[in-house]
Amino acid sequence: MRQTTGEFLIDWLENTAKPALRPTTYRAYETRVRVYLVPRIGKIPLNQLTPQHVQDLQNALLQTPRVPRNRVGTGYLSPATVLDTRRVLGKALGQAAKWGLIARNPVPLVDPPSVQRPETRPFDLVQARTLLAALKGNRLEALYTVVLALGLRRGEALGLMWDDIDLEGGTIRIRRALYRAEGRLQLMDVKTPKSRRTIALPQFALRALNEHRRRQADECDEAQDLWLKTGLVFTTRTGTALEPRNVNRHFAGVLRSAGLPHQRFHDLRHACATLMLVHGQDLKVVQEVLGHSSIATTGNVYAHVLMGLKRQAAAGMDALFDTPERGV
Repeated sequence: MRQTTGEFLIDWLENTAKPALRPTTYRAYETRVRVYLVPRIGKIPLNQLTPQHVQDLQNALLQTPRVPRNRVGTGYLSPATVLDTRRVLGKALGQAAKWGLIARNPVPLVDPPSVQRPETRPFDLVQARTLLAALKGNRLEALYTVVLALGLRRGEALGLMWDDIDLEGGTIRIRRALYRAEGRLQLMDVKTPKSRRTIALPQFALRALNEHRRRQADECDEAQDLWLKTGLVFTTRTGTALEPRNVNRHFAGVLRSAGLPHQRFHDLRHACATLMLVHGQDLKVVQEVLGHSSIATTGNVYAHVLMGLKRQAAAGMDALFDTPERGV
């Protein structure tokens, strides 16, 4: 009996993808397969799947009503969701082609849906300073300071251990990240080799970490037997890991108190990168600090900043060469 596309996808998901993926990524893959792929192309024999099937799938998904979390509202699946579903299908069928189950992977033969990246408006220098001033004395002051200084991802910051930080040498190693997966908080290795990095700490971040360590020691004394020795840098008042969603809520409250516009916690990472670029840091260095897989990724994410810098460079060349003597 010929294998259907749905049968292959379910088998690939369980026996090939799952062992290689972290739980959070696997859950996203599983949703794409179960909700979007199997119902639409699952009955097609695997070796008869064509580029036209892929094109029809994309078109159908773009016209699929989305179900908002509050069950109120209208709209369709975003192009980003459709593109992500296409990526999952492409990986699965790429494996099928390697195994000789299909002659070729049809996904690369179909143009992907156009995805417009939402414009990011990270904090400028004045806003960043306002944020740090509002956090002065807060028990999580160092968390925001380090993220803003180094552009860490939320999971990377919450997964920091004191063993990762050399306070004397002024460096910090990013090796793991904290995620909620399978109903509990888990420390996992960072996703890619580029994400595993060692970064030099600016002095203002180093001072914040030294103060944070003293504050944490006082909290440990106060908690006494209730303190759980996890070795984490950023913890609750009893030493346990911080819940990522609670950090988001705390950040929103800080912004309201400081009179700053709403931002995602992740936008502190964008603010770090933007400030480094605007103040003359090389793009390659920004890539290494952020842990992007390639310099192309950094350039794509911050293309709007780079265009502004290019205009500044053009104006600088004008100042050098566009003199009155050269006027027509």
